[in-house]
Amino acid sequence: MSTAVHSEVIELSTPTCEKGIGKLILAPDSKDLIDGVRIQPYALWPDDRGYFLEAARIGQGLVAQFPKESTQVSAALSYPGTIKAFHFHKNQTDCWVPVQGMFQVALVDLRKQSPTFGVRNTMYAGSLRPWQILIPPGVAHGYKVVGKDPAFLIYLTDRFYDPKDEGRIAYNDPQIQYDWETQHK
Repeated sequence: MSTAVHSEVIELSTPTCEKGIGKLILAPDSKDLIDGVRIQPYALWPDDRGYFLEAARIGQGLVAQFPKESTQVSAALSYPGTIKAFHFHKNQTDCWVPVQGMFQVALVDLRKQSPTFGVRNTMYAGSLRPWQILIPPGVAHGYKVVGKDPAFLIYLTDRFYDPKDEGRIAYNDPQIQYDWETQHK
């Protein structure tokens, strides 16, 4: 499949991967990140009443290039063990801000011309690792809620939701072979 993204044409294809979780990302500046994926810790201020956090500032940080007129802010609550994967966008950029609970985030580069085509990234983000995750078009993404508590995800997109822009791949796709089981390391 081909699609135009920001005036460039990208070809998307489901890669054939070995079974596993791909490259584990432990730092925002990891050299193993899929091309175009960016991570930035978000500000969090705890006190004796709870905490305050900034999900994002429009015009700054990872969402600096998101247009004010079409940026959408959404949220999802998922119960422990829930897997929501995989989907991708042809044009839309996402910025995920997991603010409660813990997520096992899985990314797969579907862009045939990308230097990281077929690379999978796994990161654990949420209450214990407060990261914003920028996901460019053509990178399939999904998550599993890990731990015993529900998890809450705030996400910003650089354009309003358009179902024609979204594609889906099964969480257990036999080509991607992402291993959603606990790793028991």
